[in-house]
Amino acid sequence: MKFGGLQKLTLLDYPGKVACTVFAAGCNLRCPFCHNRLVVAGGGDVWSEEEVLAFLSKRVNVLEGVCVTGGEPLLQEDAEEFLAKLKALGYKVKLDTNGTYPERLRSVVDKKLVDYVAMDVKNCRERYSATAGAAVDLFSVEQSIDFLRGGAVNHEFRTTVTRTFHTESGLAQVARRLVGSRWYLQQFVSGEGLIDETVVGYSDGELRALYEKMLAVNPQTFLRGI
Repeated sequence: MKFGGLQKLTLLDYPGKVACTVFAAGCNLRCPFCHNRLVVAGGGDVWSEEEVLAFLSKRVNVLEGVCVTGGEPLLQEDAEEFLAKLKALGYKVKLDTNGTYPERLRSVVDKKLVDYVAMDVKNCRERYSATAGAAVDLFSVEQSIDFLRGGAVNHEFRTTVTRTFHTESGLAQVARRLVGSRWYLQQFVSGEGLIDETVVGYSDGELRALYEKMLAVNPQTFLRGI
């Protein structure tokens, strides 16, 4: 695999684990609110797979887990081989995915190469492609959602909420789709490196109000980032 960055220590990205985060280079989407513009384009602070594995081999007794994020990790055809190497080192593995590769997701889960999956659900169906910045095969996304909701692996769904793309009614559609599943509403943070720097978010208070309304639809809704 090719990587566009490595965060050597995180206490946040992998729930309950002392971990590091590796950023897979490249993505099939162009979400305007994404902070990893260079990574999505295939660049960034480029690391080879050999360099990443060499670092992780030295940290086996320090780190508990590895969060593999992106970009979109499953875009790369050798992602499964890389995940197998992480498991061979003894790491717990968290995979971040946009859910557009359901067959690859099912394969790595079935082979027990990941221990936790966090899937982005971008928005309601009507605004999905606009929010993702690219045409999205919604059938593939739905397949991934249904697979994860089947309980094959510990997982969460998450939606980064922006004023630009998200409305109360649209979020309510997502809430109804994910009833019974852990769903995190994540605060959008503006800053350098965004794909589209014109995107704006809700205030913390406004997001809390949206959260309370979504919680009434899906009691497994949580708030993150405020």
